[in-house]
Amino acid sequence: MRNLITDLSGIRVGHATDLKLGSGVTAIVFEEPFTASCDLRGGGPGTRETDLLDPVATVEKIDAITLSGGSAFGLDAASGVMAHLASQGRGYKVRDALVPIVPAAILFDLNGPGDKQWGRYSPYRELGYSAAESATQDFKLGSIGAGTGATTENIKSGIGSASAQTASGHSVGALVAVNAAGRVTVGDGPHFWAAPFESGKEFGGRGFPSPLPADAHTPAVKGDARASTTLAVIATDAILSKSQCKRLAVMAGTGLARSIYPVFTPLDGDIVFAVSTGRRALADPVADLARIGAAAANCLARAVARGVYEAMTLAGGMKAYKDKFK
Repeated sequence: MRNLITDLSGIRVGHATDLKLGSGVTAIVFEEPFTASCDLRGGGPGTRETDLLDPVATVEKIDAITLSGGSAFGLDAASGVMAHLASQGRGYKVRDALVPIVPAAILFDLNGPGDKQWGRYSPYRELGYSAAESATQDFKLGSIGAGTGATTENIKSGIGSASAQTASGHSVGALVAVNAAGRVTVGDGPHFWAAPFESGKEFGGRGFPSPLPADAHTPAVKGDARASTTLAVIATDAILSKSQCKRLAVMAGTGLARSIYPVFTPLDGDIVFAVSTGRRALADPVADLARIGAAAANCLARAVARGVYEAMTLAGGMKAYKDKFK
């Protein structure tokens, strides 16, 4: 087990990082089309093809998910992922045409370090192609891909991932790009809100502070809350319908509430995608889905903390966790 979303068979992840730009793209590529839905809780979303994930929409399965920096400019990244998939003969068949189905979401990193004066066209389409082309089972965490320019209110952030198994034998995995308006740490100290869910010492093993610091429950947000958004992908090997994926996304989103404070602010674009790889049946469609959703929420909370713990300080940017809390 890698403790990554790619512990689930059929999922690969690729990053494209441009440190001069101070931004990047992460592509979650599926080896075959998978059933998916999403749950959007943030008040300022930047998305593409997410309406297609509504349980009442016609297309049932998707080929990949794209997460990108660059705010709305980053939506171009999905076109690059589509181009790579099309070159592989992938896509939804419409008579003689194939159209890769690639939902996408973006985070805001335009005010961070890096040269954003790219001229007539943004670089995100080519970054998307490179991310999809490089997708593999092993991938790095921290300030890479869509997490390159990501921050929280008080510390540098990035890409996190984690995996787990339920008592019913189903697997879950999470991947997240953490660019939260609030904090992932309790107050301004080294302890994570997600500490009660930590597995081993995957994000330092410091545990939960006792007593809580005086400022723990004082909401701290970035000076401009519009410069935020946390993008998450949850996957399970359970055989789920589109509507069940929607419920999974809703339940998994509580993992953001367990690991980020505050969260789902008016101008965040916080979103959770949920994907079923369809490998293992549910013995009980209600009870098993509830257990999977609970495990997914815990898994996502862990992934958020790992995204901060594994980040690195970029030139001219915020301090990373390992530099701030040596």
